[in-house]
Amino acid sequence: MTGSVRLKWLLSESDVRAKTAAETLPLLSVSISWGVRRREASDGTTRAASEDLSNYKVCRAGDLVINRMRAFQGALGIAPEDGVVSPDYAVLRVDPKVDKRWLNYYLSSGSTVSTMASIVRGIGGTEAGNVRTPRLNVSDLQSMNAPLVSEEEQRAIADYLDRETARIDTLIKEQQRLIEMLDERRVAVMNRAVRQGIRGNLRLRPHDDPSIGSIPEGWQAFPLRRLATSLDGARIPLSAEDRALRQGPYPYYGATAIIDRVDDFLFDEPLVLVAEDGFGLLFRSKPIAVAVDGKIWVNNHAHVLRANDVPAPLLAARIEVEDVAPYLSGSRQPKFTAGALKGMRLSFPPPEEWQEILDYLDGETGKIDTLIEETERFLGLARERRSAIITAAVTGQIDVRGVA
Repeated sequence: MTGSVRLKWLLSESDVRAKTAAETLPLLSVSISWGVRRREASDGTTRAASEDLSNYKVCRAGDLVINRMRAFQGALGIAPEDGVVSPDYAVLRVDPKVDKRWLNYYLSSGSTVSTMASIVRGIGGTEAGNVRTPRLNVSDLQSMNAPLVSEEEQRAIADYLDRETARIDTLIKEQQRLIEMLDERRVAVMNRAVRQGIRGNLRLRPHDDPSIGSIPEGWQAFPLRRLATSLDGARIPLSAEDRALRQGPYPYYGATAIIDRVDDFLFDEPLVLVAEDGFGLLFRSKPIAVAVDGKIWVNNHAHVLRANDVPAPLLAARIEVEDVAPYLSGSRQPKFTAGALKGMRLSFPPPEEWQEILDYLDGETGKIDTLIEETERFLGLARERRSAIITAAVTGQIDVRGVA
């Protein structure tokens, strides 16, 4: 490959608003993982019934769509169909002489994404996605250079990468399915242990409350307010801008996961964090209840519970396996209010069984977690391999001519 061309000669911005066309066109989204595709809502539709999409941008099949807030991480792709996208996205028409597959590979390659990271505008650094309110301006993108590649070579590179990435993607999907199966196994192990115990000779008896179901003899059911004290009043949310100015060693928790680190802490004791809002309460892609210990800061997306004379890890496990859907409110965003959480009734084992259940969970879930970690490492290597092949092909490090 010799020579280069400014992207402004290959890409032209389109800013057509949907207006009434929003009623018929599907809503598309852009992500780092899958590029451009339909945004599926919880009921299988592509939009919320109350959404007004008239000011959204129209994209046509073959347009390049860029999530400007995540472009520096590779969130872009070619639209597979006509649709509407967020008004904050960039929609660009591609020169008809350019192979769109090649352009997509080139723009999502590691070297190009690194260049985008160097020109993105926002607060903070782009390392590990820590830039605050980032934006990639279209004019900055158009000022970047692309290799001057013939149409024939573009097609050859795209064909080669289609084959190679398809093989890797198949392997990635198989490993992702393995992780899903391991997650299901983990939930089953937890569910049995914290609902029925691990003593095989325990007899189950129906509880007076039908919502509790059958519980082992010797177990009791309590409202959560008997098992824990809420510390929600001590939570303090910090904006992304504030956190950017207060970087430090202490974990900053969102719903139930660390989303940043700051220079101070609010809590320093064993606690249980329970997600307060979001569709994760229904779909469970991540835990909704976790036990934590040590110096941490928690925002207002997680309820903070101090366990009352029961082990925090056991309480977290018991909440985690509960179906919380009946306790949720909110139409557009599920909400697990403090009142609903404290009123939730849970079966709980007697003190003499606490440690044996915890030991069992540590052993069994530890084995599963090890397998998950190994699979995730393999996935990481596969994704690195995929990225390396793309970068090598679009920068001419691999001669794809004649490669079968």
